[in-house]
Amino acid sequence: MLIAITRPVSPSLAKCELTHLARAPIDVARASEQHAAYERLLGSLGVTIVRAPAAPDFPDAVFIEDTAVVLDEVAVITRPGAPSRQGESAAVAPVLANYRPLLLMEPPATLDGGDVLRIGRTLYVGRSGRTNHQGIEQLRSLVARFDYRVLPVDFTGCLHLKSAVTDVADGLLLLNPAWISGAAFPGCDTLPIDESESYGANALRIAGAVVYPSQHPRTRDLLVQRGLRVASIDYSELAKAEGAVTCCSLVFDGQAQ
Repeated sequence: MLIAITRPVSPSLAKCELTHLARAPIDVARASEQHAAYERLLGSLGVTIVRAPAAPDFPDAVFIEDTAVVLDEVAVITRPGAPSRQGESAAVAPVLANYRPLLLMEPPATLDGGDVLRIGRTLYVGRSGRTNHQGIEQLRSLVARFDYRVLPVDFTGCLHLKSAVTDVADGLLLLNPAWISGAAFPGCDTLPIDESESYGANALRIAGAVVYPSQHPRTRDLLVQRGLRVASIDYSELAKAEGAVTCCSLVFDGQAQ
């Protein structure tokens, strides 16, 4: 049984943290509608939606992926790298505790879940402005007992590792080669995005499908040409807040421990 923990869009979303995008007006009502459509799409794929409590005082709270790294055996509660976000995890942890034992990161470590790409028993962790050396080392220490490897990787041009690369099928990564090299992932095939769609590398592989933003149609066509089942979703309003389809859920097997 697949679980997706989500969180409502905050009414203060327009005050979100931004790093690589210029601030643009955000229609919060439309963002909430798009997020509700995202939840419905996941539900249509057989995923059980579990909603964490709303956090109206945290503009970025809908981007729940950054608050935890959920593995088969355990959930690591992170310390997001933006100071304004470090209170977001408090209400997420009790929800995750229903499904996994919890391990907690401690200062001075910072780590955003969006910087963690799991491939098998390897966790690739992006070195970023949100994830520091201590965060990578604490994650390595916390998960070593469960036989996971943690490998730091470098990227450029975007906020999180998973803005630059995501897995879309066994052994196949969708990536922006201007932001990260496929050489960082030995043994994996790579599918470069269409070069006109810089933010097209973020896709959510779930329940036999690839959930993918409709604002990147050329890259979507490349995915379809590879024989992948693509489920399109309009996430354009949340994209103004540097959000994407992986950011807005914590997805895991609800029965694995």
